[in-house]
Amino acid sequence: MRIGHLIVPADDLDAQIDFYAGLGLTVKFRDGDRYAALTDGRVTIGLADATQQPVAGRVLLSVEVDDLDAAVQRSVEAGATATPAVVGPHERRAVIVDPAGNPVVLYERLA
Repeated sequence: MRIGHLIVPADDLDAQIDFYAGLGLTVKFRDGDRYAALTDGRVTIGLADATQQPVAGRVLLSVEVDDLDAAVQRSVEAGATATPAVVGPHERRAVIVDPAGNPVVLYERLA
């Protein structure tokens, strides 16, 4: 398990990229007008349009796991609720909600 990235809503991807690049982050990659990943070399921020936001309008912590099904099961056993897993363009993911009501994305990379 590792912290994957923070997902930040971005209605205007170009404006958001300009803003975060102005803070010193570097663009790692961009997927059209849907998504862009920027980093400082340690932390990655994923700028996501409405189609790429697992929970609309919310900034989310995203955690990469080796086995999504096992991680979701452990989270539910620890008091979280979970959505069914979905397949995105680069990963398989589920949104869990921790006992305090905070959504968290768990994902495993697709091969």
